Amino acid sequence: MHDTSEAPSRSHSPTASGRSFLRVMLRAPLTRRAWRETAYCLLALPLGLVGGVVLAVLLALGAGLAVSLLGAVVGVLILVAGVRLARALGSVHRRMAAGLLGERLPALEPPSAGTGLFGRLDAGLRDGVGWRAVSYVLVKLPVSALGMYAVLWWLTGLVNVTAPLRWAVFGQQPSPGDTDGMPVLTPIPAGDLEVDTFAGTFGALALGVALLLLAPWPTRLVVSADRWLLRALLGPSQLADRVRDLEETRALAVDDSVALLRRVERDLHDGAQVRLVAVAMSLDMIKERLGTADSDDRADPSDDPIDLTRVRQLVDGAHRNATEALTELRDLARGLHPPVLDDGLPDALATLAARSSIPVELTADVPRRPTPAIETIAYFCAAELLTNVIKHSGATQVILTVDECHDGMLRLQVVDDGRGGAAVGAGSGLTGLVQRVRPVDGRLVVHSPEGGPTTAVVELPMHA
Repeated sequence: MHDTSEAPSRSHSPTASGRSFLRVMLRAPLTRRAWRETAYCLLALPLGLVGGVVLAVLLALGAGLAVSLLGAVVGVLILVAGVRLARALGSVHRRMAAGLLGERLPALEPPSAGTGLFGRLDAGLRDGVGWRAVSYVLVKLPVSALGMYAVLWWLTGLVNVTAPLRWAVFGQQPSPGDTDGMPVLTPIPAGDLEVDTFAGTFGALALGVALLLLAPWPTRLVVSADRWLLRALLGPSQLADRVRDLEETRALAVDDSVALLRRVERDLHDGAQVRLVAVAMSLDMIKERLGTADSDDRADPSDDPIDLTRVRQLVDGAHRNATEALTELRDLARGLHPPVLDDGLPDALATLAARSSIPVELTADVPRRPTPAIETIAYFCAAELLTNVIKHSGATQVILTVDECHDGMLRLQVVDDGRGGAAVGAGSGLTGLVQRVRPVDGRLVVHSPEGGPTTAVVELPMHA
């Protein structure tokens, strides 16, 4: 066996990293992303400047009139109109960002409608989403200017690249005796740069190429800031996100409870109920045979002797059905709340690990006991994850860890040395785990590269 711990891989060597960086720099100006971001900055400039200035004038005028006694109502009307204008401008910015940047945000909440004139004015002034749009449109003013400055890198680069062509073909060289040469443009103040000879134009060309190679990065920086502003000011608020998440988790909880009731009903109907019906029929037949044997209407008791063998068969069948019905009822009850959780989650996981067909190394450190609902969810998550490992991973070793994090969350981690490739998706048991933990604000994170190892982490609050 060779020790390769000190031999760096080729992909991480300094030379390879340098080639990769150079390749990224050379390709950046030619990528679709660079041109889309540049087009976004160009289109956002007039919209940002005009919209921001008009909105600022409306807000200033409305605020000035609102504080006066005579023009208060007119001032409020202008303020509400400004908020509605900001909403409209925000929608245009959102559509433009979606088309050019791929930044698709959920639709904004519609403004609330009040009753009567003063009710509508009050609702317009209390429009939190609209005021966030106002903030974006106003902040877009300097951001648009920065975006235009970023585009200036492209423009100056393109102009300088054409310096030899402009000198030789279009005759832009200085006239004889002219002290001023051909100007060289730069996006940053660098004094008066000029070229006086045709050979000097190739220096301008080299500068233009350098500017074009650097141009995507100022543009990307401005667009990244704009993306953040879009999400923060034109995206859904934290309260709206929370409400939507609660609505989704409530729907999941309702669907899960309905599915559980249907499963219980189906298991009772197809399992225990059938067996108990068979027990009742067997007992009826036994009762019928015993009743016939004890009837006083028989002329001679020897005419209808009791078939003890048949009676024993009926009794054995009734006993077997009753035992199986009891077992099914116990399994059904165990599916609702495993009895092993009565002694706590660590003991229940120890029992689960002991029953696994793959060796499981268990580490449990839970100083505070979670609520019963959280313990049940954690137990079933561990059971499902171990089942997935046994069925699909081809692993030979599993490490199961449960502990309480510093932030007060219960963390359940399952690591296996299998083939990897696990992902949360349709038809996967992991999707069911996501739906199981979401109603209590839990989360599931799976890292499973091809070739393994697979790490699945479930985080749950200590209290439901």
